[in-house]
Amino acid sequence: MSELILSIEDLSVSFDGFKVVDQLVFYVEKDELRCVIGPNGAGKTTLLDMICGKTKPSNGKIRFKNYELTQMIEYQITRVGVGRKFQNPSVYEDLTVFENLEISYPEKRGMLGSLFFKRDAELIRKIDKVANQIFLHEVLRHKAAQLSHGQKQWLEIGMLLMQDPELLLLDEPVAGMSPKEREQTAELLNGISKGRSIVVIEHDMAFVRMIAHKVTVLHQGRLLAEGSMDEVQGDEKVKEVYLGH
Repeated sequence: MSELILSIEDLSVSFDGFKVVDQLVFYVEKDELRCVIGPNGAGKTTLLDMICGKTKPSNGKIRFKNYELTQMIEYQITRVGVGRKFQNPSVYEDLTVFENLEISYPEKRGMLGSLFFKRDAELIRKIDKVANQIFLHEVLRHKAAQLSHGQKQWLEIGMLLMQDPELLLLDEPVAGMSPKEREQTAELLNGISKGRSIVVIEHDMAFVRMIAHKVTVLHQGRLLAEGSMDEVQGDEKVKEVYLGH
């Protein structure tokens, strides 16, 4: 096994007496692009919520590198290298693409960072690099409100890339996208996965096939199956509870 960047053991959480995640064991390797699939209510989004600190588990451990994330709060988890994108894009629509990327740069965040921050050549190069990665270099000076839904999704991924996360958590990144945009997003994720680990929750199986190094299937908060896309699609239990419907 390669070096693990994320280790989750015996993870559980309950809401109103209902176990949403139940004694889950989940490992992600360094530089791995992992897809998590499963029916609605399987605990997929809640898993990401617990990794990023939005939801506290009832029990279990979440270790990212040498950090125990269950003992940290959201901003601390972000600072050690975990980036999270939610289902709906959240960008600053009155700002340009350039400005959205610029304000995501760690040194500009916070009151002191904003007061004393100076735009320099290194930042310009970083914004140019990220804008090229997310296919938005030609619209850097456009306001985010002018972008398509798919472009806003890419911009939010770019805002995370400005922070150089080692682990990127993406919740349904191609929801609402056109077929062309889905193909471009697969290209984007395959490109940025070099040098970082990515966990993607997704329902689009054609998209999962385009990107996944490994697929994890959740059902009722538990691990149902894990392996390559071919192995998962051939699993009779997976067909019965998810892919067969």
